[in-house]
Amino acid sequence: MIPFVKAHACGNDFLIVEESAANGSHADLARLLCARNFSVGADGVEFLDRRSDGSYFLRLFNADGSEAELSGNGTRCVAAWLAYDEGLRETTLGTLGGTKVCRVIECDGEHFLIQTSMGVPTVREQTVHVEGVGDVVGANVDVGNPHFVIFTDDAHFASHGLTWEDLGARICTHKDFPRGTNVEFVRVLSPESIAFRIYERGVGPTQSSGTGTSASSAASIVLRGCQRALEASSLGGSQTVVWNEGEQLMLTGPAEIVCVGQVSVQSLEGFAS
Repeated sequence: MIPFVKAHACGNDFLIVEESAANGSHADLARLLCARNFSVGADGVEFLDRRSDGSYFLRLFNADGSEAELSGNGTRCVAAWLAYDEGLRETTLGTLGGTKVCRVIECDGEHFLIQTSMGVPTVREQTVHVEGVGDVVGANVDVGNPHFVIFTDDAHFASHGLTWEDLGARICTHKDFPRGTNVEFVRVLSPESIAFRIYERGVGPTQSSGTGTSASSAASIVLRGCQRALEASSLGGSQTVVWNEGEQLMLTGPAEIVCVGQVSVQSLEGFAS
């Protein structure tokens, strides 16, 4: 039996599993545990390594078993669990995408509002040629993991004659991104507000994304002249970003502990995707 915690941030859901339970099978476990309808179900698994020096390190594996550098929402879910279970109001979490500091702003039982330092994004314009579609102009944004941001005025976030899901799937695995990329479709609603949809690498369409929120906001600030304090809304809800010039981008959003349980991996092995 493997103990787990399930949490979500704006509908972007994660399982938290102790590194000691992984036994070197991170990818297989992620595929098994994240399978919706057949297992616990989630967008990814955050493996929490409690190191001998008292520090924490996270390894994130997506639902398809691929490893990602980090998740802003997943990191926040882990910080919420550590606050709930151990009373930690501020937590430093190492990731493959850099060290993130999470601070609890509010808490009410299993519900948390947490601010996370997301590093200093880099934003550059890029054009990707998609076969059968043509040139797609967007922004290559690095917030510790890769993103390609496309601006659209369409109410349904369509672009270049395709739904955002269809175009996102094509760009996510485009040859210009050897490691794949997350793809965001952004509508600028006002200088202080944006809305976006995300096609997440290794997962597909998701309700929300913390790094996607950060990347969409950074691109909107740099390329569309938006204010450095922004509200960014996705299907799962809203988060806020503050990115003062020369400083780290600060992301604030909710996280909720859903349940704590145990799962038998042996009973799931026939459902690995």
